[in-house]
Amino acid sequence: HIGILKARYTMSRAALQVFEQYQKARIQFVQTVADLSTRPQNVESLQNADVMSLLRPLLLDNVPSIQQSAALALGRLANYNDDLAEAVVGNGILPQLVYSLAEKNRFYKKAAAFVLRAVAKHSPQLAQAVVDSGALDALVGCLEEFDPTVKEAAAWALGYIARHNGELAQTVVDAGAIPLLVLCVQEPELTLKRISACALSDICKHSPELAQAVVDAGGVAYLAPMIQSVDGKLKRHVCASLAQIAKHSVELAEVVVEAEIFPKILTCLKDVDTQVRKNSATCIREIAKHTPELARLIVNAGGVTAIVDYVNETRGNARLPGIMTLGYISAFSETLAMGVIVAKGVAPLVDALVREPEDHIKAASAWSLGQIGRHSPDHAKALAVQNVLAKLLAVYMNDESSEDLKTKAKRALKSVIAKCTHLEALEPMLSEAPHNILKYLVHQFAKVLPHNMEARRAFVTSGGLKKIQELQAEPGSKLREYIDLINVCYPEEIVRYYSPNYSQTLLDKLDGYQTQGMPS
Repeated sequence: HIGILKARYTMSRAALQVFEQYQKARIQFVQTVADLSTRPQNVESLQNADVMSLLRPLLLDNVPSIQQSAALALGRLANYNDDLAEAVVGNGILPQLVYSLAEKNRFYKKAAAFVLRAVAKHSPQLAQAVVDSGALDALVGCLEEFDPTVKEAAAWALGYIARHNGELAQTVVDAGAIPLLVLCVQEPELTLKRISACALSDICKHSPELAQAVVDAGGVAYLAPMIQSVDGKLKRHVCASLAQIAKHSVELAEVVVEAEIFPKILTCLKDVDTQVRKNSATCIREIAKHTPELARLIVNAGGVTAIVDYVNETRGNARLPGIMTLGYISAFSETLAMGVIVAKGVAPLVDALVREPEDHIKAASAWSLGQIGRHSPDHAKALAVQNVLAKLLAVYMNDESSEDLKTKAKRALKSVIAKCTHLEALEPMLSEAPHNILKYLVHQFAKVLPHNMEARRAFVTSGGLKKIQELQAEPGSKLREYIDLINVCYPEEIVRYYSPNYSQTLLDKLDGYQTQGMPS
């Protein structure tokens, strides 16, 4: 009997060893694949080895650590490109992950949410595949988990689904995500606050209705105080969220303003984090654009000086929201525009117009300068004395300038010239401007000279009248009409004297005089 028992024990031990070896091999396999998938150079080899179909059954393994490692490896692979993400969808892996989200432990939930996020991030189609797999209810359920890292993973995945378009964002809202994301923003964990604020931003950027849903859930009241956080990444997402809410309508912008973000948000323009600076400037721009009242509120809070400093201190795309804010504020009234001039806002806009390499930034600068100078002769003079008109003309005439830049430079020139009575600044442009700008210039002289004796005299002594006579204008054209209006301001002999053929006329007279005076 003892011999039989020993034999049975030896056999069962041998059988057990096989299972142990198989388990160790599975663990080693998934851990190695998970490790290999962290390095881009291995991804193609893993893909060629059909790693997806090998990992799929391991998601249902009876050993929890194998399930988690398999999910982690799949997430890392799907994260690389949309082909691998599509392979996850094509292999029918998503329904398994969704099922497991409701059943498994917190470590697996984190890994599964990571895979869903990695798939959803690439395109609206892949995000829709995640939605179609039934993932939303499971992910929203994870927002109510006790473990903050599970909440983070779920909020991140929901944000990646919502960011693509309004329809996908609406499905996230319909699943009940917003109230729970607003609760997550209030949690003490910093990472959870960041990811939840980012997810709310991704939802409310698409439409006024989606932004209103965030407002109705009390989102703004909890986000706004966090612009004073010491954490740069959190401030980035908070400023972005508030900007995405404020941009849609006057009412939503007023909700953001009523949360008392001014003047606190102005300190963000000086933050050490460049993205915080840009996002806070964007938020201010989205508020400034709506109404004169909102623009005035920003001005009264000291916003113009802060934005002028911001445009002075930044370069490239980060400059754009500041440039546009100055334009929006100036557009509403001559008082607000004069505030921008007094705050020395013209110089940084000219600098951006001349020095920025990107045409869309130059175009925004040209637009803002036009909004400042179009109000009155005083506004136009403030631009003229800083040589703005010549700079706008140079940009307009540059063959390398984009069509949009040329259009905005021309509009700015036209609107500022129409108000400019500082003729000394306009005069040099008479010999440089193309015909379609020239008519606006000459028209301005024709408006000012008849009523200003001093200007008429200066126009003669500076050579301006001579330049006017040299212009080629078609009979009956607007340009001809304006030249004639200028000419009637002067005695006929002075106009003749400055005409291009006058010296030849005199020489002809001299020749005739000599002929007549010769003795026969």
